[in-house]
Amino acid sequence: MTTVSALHTSALTSLTLLARGKVRDNYAVGTDRILMVASDRISAFDVIMGEPIPGKGVLLTQMALYWFDKLGPKGLNLCPIHLTGDAPESVVSAAEVPQVQGRSMLVKRLKPLPVEAVVRGYLAGSGWKEYQEGQAVCGVKLPAGLKNASKLPEPIYTPAAKAAVGEHDENITFEKTVDMIGLDLATRIKDISIAIYKAASAIAAKKGIIIADTKFEFGLDTDGTLVLMDEVLTPDSSRYWPAESYVEGVNPPSYDKQFLRDWLESNLVNGKPWDKTPPAPRLPREVIEKTSAKYEEALQRLTR
Repeated sequence: MTTVSALHTSALTSLTLLARGKVRDNYAVGTDRILMVASDRISAFDVIMGEPIPGKGVLLTQMALYWFDKLGPKGLNLCPIHLTGDAPESVVSAAEVPQVQGRSMLVKRLKPLPVEAVVRGYLAGSGWKEYQEGQAVCGVKLPAGLKNASKLPEPIYTPAAKAAVGEHDENITFEKTVDMIGLDLATRIKDISIAIYKAASAIAAKKGIIIADTKFEFGLDTDGTLVLMDEVLTPDSSRYWPAESYVEGVNPPSYDKQFLRDWLESNLVNGKPWDKTPPAPRLPREVIEKTSAKYEEALQRLTR
């Protein structure tokens, strides 16, 4: 990767800061738009690491824009998207352009829905753990005899309730989402999420990439229209596997944060495994560089 300066935390003074998430800093642009700045922060196990991954925010933004282009009105038109089409650089001062260039999206201000729309095409991560306990994931019954990383007969919708920064999202059933947002909205989110996952999986498969699972976020505009928002199909929100390395029964090497998670799980802090609470262990240069390379390879492979 080309050497770039890292942006751990943006500091725009020309706009009002609305919130800092695990990765993105959101600023108000008037009353109807938001400037989303993807920093180079990285989180694992819902804990933000102290060291940034240089260039990560740019890579995440470029990948999200790639998918919005493929899936939104200019492409398959599966769902309205939150992009305004305006240049992010146009709403900050000249001195602040370097902080937003390449790593920002200027988006519509929406009413976020409290549901993480998770779709799984393969059994991995928390889904695999849950399956081992009762052959089901988030209330969705699955066939017996599946292994770690098994491809599912059909993609399944396994939603989660959004948690505050620093807390874990909670896996919930579809019925719970109905209680939260109503049957019509819950059903539309489920159907659109599965349709997007299937379309994206087909596109990625042609590039030799398996999207094992992913999560989407949706919001409502002032007219009540359901809109796809936030990041979409990035290595931060999805599990990307190289198809040529895929073997059922084992965790394939991935293009996402799994390399970092694996290092954190094997690293000892004062002679003990890290308890996954702040502060996180300090990341050595090798881990930072390898994590950066994973993100870079995913984007290059997808867009080649």
